[in-house]
Parts: sequence; structure tokens; C-alpha cells
Amino acid sequence: MLSPEEQQEIAAVAAHYELKKAAGIDALRIVQRHRGWVSDQTLRDVAEALEMSPTDLDSVATFYNLIFRRPVGRHVILICDSVSCWVMGYENLLDHLQRRLGIGLGQTTSDGLFTLLPHVCLGACDQAPAMMIDDQLYGCLDAEKIDAILGSFEK
Repeated sequence: MLSPEEQQEIAAVAAHYELKKAAGIDALRIVQRHRGWVSDQTLRDVAEALEMSPTDLDSVATFYNLIFRRPVGRHVILICDSVSCWVMGYENLLDHLQRRLGIGLGQTTSDGLFTLLPHVCLGACDQAPAMMIDDQLYGCLDAEKIDAILGSFEK
């Protein structure tokens, strides 16, 4: 069941569209901001609020790769694996991140703090290699910068 706050935010966003279902991604992002991810039941509730089928909304959710359909850590790390990042040292940084966090791609740390996911392009080729944690972009990365960034989240 959607919380009153989620319902209100979704209704406000949907009011900007001629058809409520056009607010699908926005509504899913609202739920994800509140809950961290979108469960099957929540997806059904959002679909009902937007007057669309759960199957249609699930198609949107699974197409848009920044909607999480299973639980993730408190902070999601997206490491860019574009050509620019590959050329600038992606593989070494990925190895460092995996060793530092003790997880592989698609996994969450045992304390639930981080989930590590690959991302096709963060649009930061001029700052390669790059990663994003939550909504914050970090570029021109090396192992030392990564350790400092992660350390700021672990406090």
C-alpha cells in the first residue's frame, strides 16, 4: 500500500500529464526514493494509481535500468563501463572497488551499506573513469579517491 505521502506526490506528478500512465517513471522514482526499491506489490499499487496494468508498468520499470526491482544497499554505486572509462582504467578501479567492498557486481555489502552495479554510460567521458553514488557523480577516479569517497559514506 502506498503511503499518503507517496500517493500525494504521485498524484501531483500525474496531474502534469494528459494521461496518468505517462507519469510511470516519475511515480516509480518517487516510490524508490521513499523505499529504496520497488516491490511487486508496490508496482501493482502504483499501476492502479496511474490507471494502467501492472504488466505495462513493469515493462517500464524493467526497461529503465535505474528502477531497482529488488532490495539494494543504502547507497547504490554505479560504475561506468563505457569505452572512455575502459580506456582510462575501469578494470583496475572495478577490481579495487570489489576488493574494498568485498562484493562483486550486482551484490550488496553484508552491512547493507553499498550495492555495486555496472552502468553503460554516466555521460562523464571528460571525467573518465567515473562512478555515481546515489545522485552524486565522481570523476577522474583512482584507488585513493575511491577510498576517500567510500570513507565519507562509512562514517
